[in-house]
Formats: sequence, structure tokens, C-alpha cells
Amino acid sequence: MPRPKTTWSIQSYGIYTAWDRESKALPEIKEFTQEIPARLDVEFGYILEIKKGKGKQIQFRIEHPPFLDKNGEVAPPFTGEVYIRRNEWSFFLGDTIWAPVEDKCGSWRIIAELEGEVMADKTFEITEGNG
Repeated sequence: MPRPKTTWSIQSYGIYTAWDRESKALPEIKEFTQEIPARLDVEFGYILEIKKGKGKQIQFRIEHPPFLDKNGEVAPPFTGEVYIRRNEWSFFLGDTIWAPVEDKCGSWRIIAELEGEVMADKTFEITEGNG
């Protein structure tokens, strides 16, 4: 018997409350937007709602403006994977602004894929002077 097809949708995107990565609770949406102010500790991204995907693996990539890492090198895109833990599961994928904020300005593209298929692909513009 074939396995039911995994489905997904973007539940929300934009600016969120601070996210505690150690908690099971997801951050709460504060504002639906793709324009993000360049301010310390602003949390942004999206929440995906996934159904019938338990045990599968999501691959993600966050492409960002060029800024230097702790070794003085241009930081590569952030990548990773997350396992879907339940048949009905919601997942936050995003980032937060940290110092110095000036080099974080520009386009941040956040992509999530499942088995080679793009689930979500949103670009956020981090800009100075809008907040």
C-alpha cells in the first residue's frame, strides 16, 4: 500500500517573538511582512505546517548577504536538516539579527526542501531605517 502523500503549507511568515530553540513552543507571529528592520534580536522567517511526513527529513538553506564569520572569512549559506517528528507537525525556519547589524542588510532567502522538492522559498529584505 503506497504511503500517503506528504503535504505542507506556509502557516505564517514575517517577524516573530523571540524563539527559544530549547523549547517545543514555536515563536508567535508579530507581523506578516518580508521587509525586516535591521535591529538587534529581530526574529524573522516562516512556519511550515507539514502533514503525513513523519520520519522524513527536511533540508534547508539560508542564503544571506556577505558578512564575515568569526574567522574573518565570508560566511557561507547556513544549511541543515530537520527530521519531521509527527504526522502533523509545524516547524519554524528563520534567523535573528545580531551585531553588527549593518552587514546583515540585504536579501535573506530561506529555502526548505523535502525529497528534492521545494516546500517553501521566501526572500526577506533586511533594511535600515524602517523601524
